[in-house]
Amino acid sequence: MNEFTLGVISSMAATAFSVGVGWILSARARDWAVAVLSRYSGLGVRKLHRQQRRAADELAADLARAQWVGVLAGRGNELTRDAFAPLWSGAVRPLDAVQVLLPDPREDSWLARREESLRRFDRGLRPGMLLEQVRNNAEYVREVALHLDVVELRFYDLPNLYRIVLTDEVAYITLYGDMEHGRNSPCVVAQRPGLLYGLALRIFTSTWEASAVTGNDRGAHL
Repeated sequence: MNEFTLGVISSMAATAFSVGVGWILSARARDWAVAVLSRYSGLGVRKLHRQQRRAADELAADLARAQWVGVLAGRGNELTRDAFAPLWSGAVRPLDAVQVLLPDPREDSWLARREESLRRFDRGLRPGMLLEQVRNNAEYVREVALHLDVVELRFYDLPNLYRIVLTDEVAYITLYGDMEHGRNSPCVVAQRPGLLYGLALRIFTSTWEASAVTGNDRGAHL
């Protein structure tokens, strides 16, 4: 009887341990832990995504509710995809402004250094392809701006280390790795008010103000 009882207790303990570990490792539990830590630290983190591409649906929902949108992109490919499509089609509420910052695609810019870094592990990225992609995305945004006067495009020439997508309520911050594409890099979703949202807003605002030349004025360089 004692052996039977011990066996039952052991089985229950093992089951409880397995369930507990599963709960700790589950996405919902992680989100709960992040929310608690964020609340008491003041960081304002709403969610963590292991890969930026996994945040696309959540981003689309936040963009649909936005009054103002700011994008500081490392390449800008997502600007042409589903998450941003409602903005360009006018399917969402009227926006006060959409400000887009793309990296300067000239051959002596920081973007060229980023391309060199990516080509170390991505053999499909030929020389000049990243710069060409940014130029194409810039043309896409320019075409949109012809139909939506709230859209503005500027270029920045700074280290290509992150992507920031801002609305009046939330910030999506992707930190690029040296050996990883942005879509596979971790993405932090920070809400307002919060320290991370405030930092993202300051970075975007200062970069926008420093990038005084508009996209339309830079057409000769593209």
